[in-house]
Amino acid sequence: MGRSLPPSSDKAKAGVRIAILIPVLDEAEALPVVLSEIHSLDEGYRVVVCDNGSSDGSPGIALAAGAEVVSQPRRGYGGAVLAGIRHLAADPPDVVVVLDGDHSIWIEDLAAILTPLRDGRADLVMGERMTLGDPDALTVPQKFGNRLATAIMARQTGHRYRDMGPLRAIRWDALRRLDMEDPTWGWNVEMQLKALRHGVRVLEVPVRYRTRIGTSKISGTVSGVARAGAKILWACWRYR
Repeated sequence: MGRSLPPSSDKAKAGVRIAILIPVLDEAEALPVVLSEIHSLDEGYRVVVCDNGSSDGSPGIALAAGAEVVSQPRRGYGGAVLAGIRHLAADPPDVVVVLDGDHSIWIEDLAAILTPLRDGRADLVMGERMTLGDPDALTVPQKFGNRLATAIMARQTGHRYRDMGPLRAIRWDALRRLDMEDPTWGWNVEMQLKALRHGVRVLEVPVRYRTRIGTSKISGTVSGVARAGAKILWACWRYR
C-alpha cells in the first residue's frame, strides 16, 4: 500500500506538492483558457508548460500566466512530457499530472483524478473518456485507434483498459520506477503497459471530455492520424 496523500485543503501544512505538465504545440488560442481555469482552482499547483516547438507564441503566453516553460523543439508528444519530467527531477513533486493544453479536459475533473491517490487506492489514475465524454469530441479514427490499442493491450496483459486518455496522474515514485522513454505518441501505451508489468496500482476514473479549441495537429489531418496510429501500434509491440 502506497503512502496516502492528505486532502488538498491540507496541502500547505503537509507539504504535498502536485505538478501539472502540459505538453503544447501551437496552442495560443486554448492555452490562456486552460491556465486561467487551473489558477481559478486556487490549489497551488506547480504548472509546467512543455513546449514542443510552437511558432505561435505559446511559450510567452505560458510565462505571462505564471507557468514554468520547458522547451523541447524536437517534435513528439512523449519527448515534450519527458522534458517536463526532467525539469521536475531537481525538485520533484509528490504527484505529476499530465493533461492536454487544448481545452478538451475539464479542469474541475482534476479532483476526481487526484482523490484515489490521496486515499492511497492507486499509484496511477487515468481519466476515462468513454463514459462521460461528449460523443462528438473524439473523431472516428481516434475512437477506432483507442479500441484497437486497448484490445491489443488486453490480449497482451489480460487487463482491459477502457481508454488511453490524455488526463492522468501518477505518484512520483511510481513514475520513476517506470523509466519512461518513448518520445512519440506511444508514450501513453508505454506507461499503461509498464504500469502493469511493474505492479503499479492502476485505476481509471470517468471524466468529461469536450471538443478542443482549434485544430488538432494529429487527429485533424489524415497524415497525422496515420503517423500517430503507427507509433501507437509500434509501442504496443515495443513495450509488451
